[in-house]
Amino acid sequence: MKPLLRRSLMGAAGVAALLLAVRLWPHAPLRGAQPQSTAVYARDGSLLRLALASDGQYRLWVPLDQIDPRLAQAVQLYEDRWFFWHPGVNPVALARAAFATASGGARQGASTLSMQLARRLYRIPSQSVGGKLRQIGAALWLEARYSKRAILEAYLNLAPYGGNIEGVGAASLVYFHKRPSQLTLTESLSLAVMPQNPRKRGGLRTPGSSSPEVLAARARLWQRWLERHPDAARYRHEVLAPSPMFTRAQLPSGAAHFSERVLREAAPGEVWSTLDPRLQATLERSLAQYLERGRAQGIRNAALLLLDREQGEVRALVGSADHDDASIDGQVNGVEAKRSPGSTLKPFIYGLALDQGLIHPLSVLKDAPTAFGPFSPENFDGRFVGPISAQEALVRSRNVPAVGLASRLTRPSLYQFLQQAGVSRLASEQHYGLALALGGGELTMEELGRLYLMLGHGGQSLSLRYVRGPAPAPGARWLSPEAAFITLQMLKTNPRPDTGEPAAPAVAWKTGTSWGFRDAWTAGVFGPYVLLVWIGNFDGSGNPAFVGIQTAAPLFFQIVDSLRAQHLDPGEGERAVPAGVSRVEVCAASGELPNAWCRERAETWFIPGTSPITVSQLHRPVRIDTRSGKPTCADGPFVRTEVYEFWPSDLQRLFREAGMPRREAPPLPDCAATAGEGEGPHITAPNTGQVYTERLAKPVPLALRASAANSSAPLFWFANGGLLGKASAGSSLSWLPPRPGRYQLRVIDDQGRSDVREIEVEFAR
Repeated sequence: MKPLLRRSLMGAAGVAALLLAVRLWPHAPLRGAQPQSTAVYARDGSLLRLALASDGQYRLWVPLDQIDPRLAQAVQLYEDRWFFWHPGVNPVALARAAFATASGGARQGASTLSMQLARRLYRIPSQSVGGKLRQIGAALWLEARYSKRAILEAYLNLAPYGGNIEGVGAASLVYFHKRPSQLTLTESLSLAVMPQNPRKRGGLRTPGSSSPEVLAARARLWQRWLERHPDAARYRHEVLAPSPMFTRAQLPSGAAHFSERVLREAAPGEVWSTLDPRLQATLERSLAQYLERGRAQGIRNAALLLLDREQGEVRALVGSADHDDASIDGQVNGVEAKRSPGSTLKPFIYGLALDQGLIHPLSVLKDAPTAFGPFSPENFDGRFVGPISAQEALVRSRNVPAVGLASRLTRPSLYQFLQQAGVSRLASEQHYGLALALGGGELTMEELGRLYLMLGHGGQSLSLRYVRGPAPAPGARWLSPEAAFITLQMLKTNPRPDTGEPAAPAVAWKTGTSWGFRDAWTAGVFGPYVLLVWIGNFDGSGNPAFVGIQTAAPLFFQIVDSLRAQHLDPGEGERAVPAGVSRVEVCAASGELPNAWCRERAETWFIPGTSPITVSQLHRPVRIDTRSGKPTCADGPFVRTEVYEFWPSDLQRLFREAGMPRREAPPLPDCAATAGEGEGPHITAPNTGQVYTERLAKPVPLALRASAANSSAPLFWFANGGLLGKASAGSSLSWLPPRPGRYQLRVIDDQGRSDVREIEVEFAR
């Protein structure tokens, strides 16, 4: 007996080792056995779209731990109570079924969950004896290679649920519009009984309550369930009563253009998108109401895009007024269409000009007839207003100042900036010329959205994201934080079209209108959002009503107001002013530092060391002989001093043509003293020609000091032409050089007198 026992034990050990080796040997996961559908969910977990798998089935794999445990238990209780105890085949059930068949009794099922899974995986026809044996062998082979949990998970995901619906993932979404983890006990029991007879119990074609077949089978399963779970008796009425179920035709299809975009790029499976259903509903409702009012003007179509300014996530998207309206080509996604942006690019011209030291917000620009080679731009209203501040020129969308600034940009130019921002399919820079500043190129709403997103994100680029995921890595910097901040501050002064006053809370926004009235735009930043509105026709036909301020802006603010009324805009909160931005007082008329004779003054933002600000020479004193009324060099009781504005003659003419004539300054006699005579300020620190070494670990600001005859007079300090700040002659100004190199320091008093000194700065680690 001992040798026999030894051989038996060795044989058993060999079989066990073989089974263990088979189990441990790498094998393909069951999840990849069949192609999968793609389910797109909104941020709140609601289903937006369930797409067919590549073989035309609704089949969505869901891990076992994301399926309601009651559903898994109910399936075992109904189909295979001994699932965790048999090796893939239940000998007792097979014997009972064989005896019933041989004796001519009612046919009994004997297939375990493993056998049913094997039949579906390997497409085994099990009606014949040979087929049944193949099914049994395949079930044993499955059990040898995979764990019970893996087999149960695969069965639940591949079981038939009527028509072209397979698995509990797709079935729960189709029949109950829920994920399998959210099912009630009644819904779990309903799904558990369907695979046994999917033709009669599944595949609903008309909406309503569960079918009589489902009700009867669910009642039988309920009795078994109560035996195991007597505490569930409180659900009796709910389980035994008809329960609502949906059909495939009732699958959600919200945010059609957004869902189509996600499906185009997503891999099969469950996709968690960035869309917020509340925000989406607000945009859709606002657009429907607006179009109802605008039909008399021929306004029939629009596209809307709402972005999260911190993450770049697409919160809502409306690609057309009606996805199913063929008369407006509604299936076209307007967010992805190339369109002329009109004047919506102007903020980026001003942002680049701020960075390149060409302007500050109150710099005076010239709005006058100007030729830039063969290109002579005109304003939308056909008029010119003469001198105008940069801020007002941007807000009022004056074309000539914008083109003038664009012509002065170096690197990057507007074209190079758009290239850097990833705008696709641009022609050559020569093709557009300066017309690019007025919308001569074409951008998609997504591309324009990225530009405004950058502006709202402190000058740093962000990619648009349709699918949730980890926080994005910092993108490239397209503008300095200072230039982006100041540009937004300028845009916030833009008055609303309905009230004529800037929005409160603030909204930084800009309109655009393309040539031929084909596109009306409004884009802006408010609270945590970036919003873009486009109105037009997909066939490119124009309409005189398609003017940004008249057509797109009202819809833009209707959406802003609606979000705020629903408390869906938490507000911008306190955003820190970038460290490199300061405020300075300037002469309101000239936008330059006020001299002693400028009376009307204003504060403006500027970038120390970059913004170009000189002392104003617009206002000058003139001695007038009261007897003759003419300028004089004499002094005495019949002489008074008057302050005049010395505008260039071309601007004086523009003032007259605009109906705002200025008092002309009289011709000055040769002997007249000019501003700036006398002893001016004198730089006392730093020393001329000195080399200053800054340690990067502990940089120490340089103290800038100057003496002047009037110790309380304001002195303005500049480095290489950029204003650093203001200090009186009796105090010093601290300055930390931004980079090594040679600097020309200049100090100017309020009469234009100055002193200059050159120093060199080195950096050491």
